[in-house]
Amino acid sequence: MVSVTHALPKNDAALPLETLCEGLGAAEQAQVAAAAAQARELYRDRLLGTGEAVWPHALGMALICAALRLDAETRCAALLFAAADDLADGVAPLAVQFGEPVAALVDGLRRLNGLRLITRMTASASAPEVRTQAEVLRKMLLAMVQDIRVVLLRLASRTQTLRFFTEHPVDARLDVARESLDIYAPLANRLGVWQLKWELEDLSFRFLEPETYKRIARMLDERRVEREDFIRNAIERLRAEIAAVGIVDAEISGRPKHIYSIYNKMRKKDLDFSQVYDIRALRVLVAEVRDCYTVLGIVHQMWQPIAKEYDDYISKPKGNNYQSLHTAVLAGDGRALEVQIRTHEMHRHAELGVAAHWRYKEGSKNAGDYDEKIALLRSLLSWRDEVADSADWVERFKRASLDDTLYVLTPQGRVVDLPNGATALDFAYRVHTDLGHRCRGAKIDGQLVPLNTPLKNGQTVEISAAKEGAPSRDWLDPRQGYVATSRARNKIKQYFSQLEEEELLARGRSFVTREMHRDGHPQANIDELAGKLGFKNADALYMAAGRGEVGPRSVHMALREAEPAAAVDAEPQIVVGRSRSGDNSDKVLIVGVGKLLTSLSRCCKPAPPDAIEGFVTRGHGISIHRVDCPDFQQLVRQHPERIIQAEWGDQAYNNRQAVFPVDIAVQASDRQGLLRDISEVLSREKLNVTGVNTLTKKGIAHMRFTMEVGSVALLQRVVKLISEVPGVFEARRR
Repeated sequence: MVSVTHALPKNDAALPLETLCEGLGAAEQAQVAAAAAQARELYRDRLLGTGEAVWPHALGMALICAALRLDAETRCAALLFAAADDLADGVAPLAVQFGEPVAALVDGLRRLNGLRLITRMTASASAPEVRTQAEVLRKMLLAMVQDIRVVLLRLASRTQTLRFFTEHPVDARLDVARESLDIYAPLANRLGVWQLKWELEDLSFRFLEPETYKRIARMLDERRVEREDFIRNAIERLRAEIAAVGIVDAEISGRPKHIYSIYNKMRKKDLDFSQVYDIRALRVLVAEVRDCYTVLGIVHQMWQPIAKEYDDYISKPKGNNYQSLHTAVLAGDGRALEVQIRTHEMHRHAELGVAAHWRYKEGSKNAGDYDEKIALLRSLLSWRDEVADSADWVERFKRASLDDTLYVLTPQGRVVDLPNGATALDFAYRVHTDLGHRCRGAKIDGQLVPLNTPLKNGQTVEISAAKEGAPSRDWLDPRQGYVATSRARNKIKQYFSQLEEEELLARGRSFVTREMHRDGHPQANIDELAGKLGFKNADALYMAAGRGEVGPRSVHMALREAEPAAAVDAEPQIVVGRSRSGDNSDKVLIVGVGKLLTSLSRCCKPAPPDAIEGFVTRGHGISIHRVDCPDFQQLVRQHPERIIQAEWGDQAYNNRQAVFPVDIAVQASDRQGLLRDISEVLSREKLNVTGVNTLTKKGIAHMRFTMEVGSVALLQRVVKLISEVPGVFEARRR
């Protein structure tokens, strides 16, 4: 765990260089001094978008890095974070003067800064589907960099910005604070930079909930001296009691609680400030497990235990393998004291991230390689004091980058995660299968690229798609490298499998129809024919015929076993709908054609006495459309040879039980009870409503009702009644 042992000065431009170079060798001190001199000269009176001067911000970042005892390269990069904007050749001069690592850190930080608009937008959004992007963004911030020190620089920069806001309140501080609380504080937690985590949380909370922050701070301050005296006395008493039983290597420390942490506990457990047990807390570290229980007994002898506030996570570790004894007791003054007891090994296990302590705190249930890498990063950060060669620590830190997953952006700013090596075409299929099928081109960061271009972290990908289209079989060729993900590959295979199935179905249907005509049974019942040939239904028969599994002789023999077809009426009609009573009376007359498979189209839902015409589909009989249907007009232009005349038969008008599905679109001012009032109109007219779809935008309700009516006259009356409902300003047939 990172421990900052001295207070970090804020914006003191005259700060002695010794503080900035603390813990560095002579050569490294000279490098940092040169970086500070150049940065101060370059920045002069420049201001950041927050209103803070660039030089104090850079100095504050570097001081935070020094307090965390990061290496000289990181401190130089902090000082020079904005230098590339003032240099003609970007970071190239920095590489010459300060080395490639410093230039790479500055460039990496500049790339992360480019995500500020997206992280700010995600953190400030309230919609659940957008808020879930915060977790992906945290991973993206880590994955975008080859050197994890870039993320530490970003955290230092954000901490310095919040410190600036404490003295210079501006309107932007609320958005920055919300982003810090949602994105950066959890990120600091995951990397084990506890001091920055606590400061980011407390400062953000201070801006977002100023009254609550002040109230808790006031309650803490009222008894701060008293609390510190109590902790000091409690440590002395407990140390003496522990030593008396022969445990001489115990480490006892107070565990101060931060304001945001106290607020979280009060909020989550619905507690009053006086009920938060760990405002006063001790942590005891011992050598052996048996010593933990010995110390627990001593604590319970010294102070009265609080019922139900004892947890043994040693005998029953948490799911993330966290181990410790937790207890709360009533001290001599009658107030609570929390005590945590664990071994040194358990403490390292929890604090260094091996047990992923951040998952325990944040309640995450996801584990895996990503979590293990985060734990490694936290461990490396905490082990820096134990590594003799700082260069070795830096190399191990660099190799810990998260390179298994890459994160790219849609033009709307949504983050999309993909496996490393994914292409622009993989991205299209990841967004939506239909977009992948229709994909015809791609732009990466505004530049046209081939579809098989591998993606990199942080890029913005835009897909160009045709209105209608299909994938290419070349996309499945591994030598051309169009797709690298199994998802995209499977979607393409499924498309061609379905296409092949449709082709087999059409081929089989054509074969069976032709053989029925040859045998003189064109009106034979297809389902009965399929049953005689041993198939479940007509489609199964068509598929088998398309594959060549059914021959002409089999079809002819089955047809001759069937009963003769019924005579055709003088005026041939066909069934296209179903009445409530189950009566299959004919409703549509197809001019010049006998019994055919027909259906009412879903796009325009015709009903008597609409003017209608038919369209001969492939494999699904005749589709009946209203003459004024836009979809039908397009079919007329594209396939005029497949248009067939149609009109309603007598049964369509005379059968009072016959009903037809129609859609009514309604627009109204949204109000309470609107849907109920419209439903009452439909109920009075005794209409069967089969579907309702509503959407409200900017106070306007857009509603669609699908219902069964017997005639257009009835439909017109219903539309008129709905338009009279208060608040409705448009009702029409859709």
